[in-house]
Amino acid sequence: MFFKRKEKKPALTSLVIKSPLSGTVVALSEVPDEAFSEGAMGQGFAVEPDAGRLVSPFSGTVVHVMEKSKHAVMLEHDSGVQILMHIGMNTVSLKGEGFKLHIENGQRVEEGQLLIEFDMAVIREAGLPTITPVIVPNGLVSVKGIEVVLEGSDSYIRVDL
Repeated sequence: MFFKRKEKKPALTSLVIKSPLSGTVVALSEVPDEAFSEGAMGQGFAVEPDAGRLVSPFSGTVVHVMEKSKHAVMLEHDSGVQILMHIGMNTVSLKGEGFKLHIENGQRVEEGQLLIEFDMAVIREAGLPTITPVIVPNGLVSVKGIEVVLEGSDSYIRVDL
């Protein structure tokens, strides 16, 4: 009577990861880099962005952000699932030009929070594609399965835990 029983929250069995960018969602096979297009880096989708804003697709922690080139970030969900978001192809060569970080390594972020702003004109003027892979990297967490659903703006990655 004096102690309230705490209700157990059900364990997370799957995680839905929506697109962190506005734009056209395409299959990874359309990415002009074999490491992504052939799935060597992991499973996911890519986005042809229509605006230079990358936001967090879930609440979690910044595991790694490329602080010098500012073109890629890895986030970790509380479940342990990590995602890599890589803005453009070969954009590391820009050495951070056209990119503005709004995060740092180890920072806690909330779903929808702005992570990186990028100038698509700077990327294109350098002759580089803006296509942005969003992947669950291979081998970083034990998962039962990964499903990629391409349905336009409602595309997502479902990770079964």
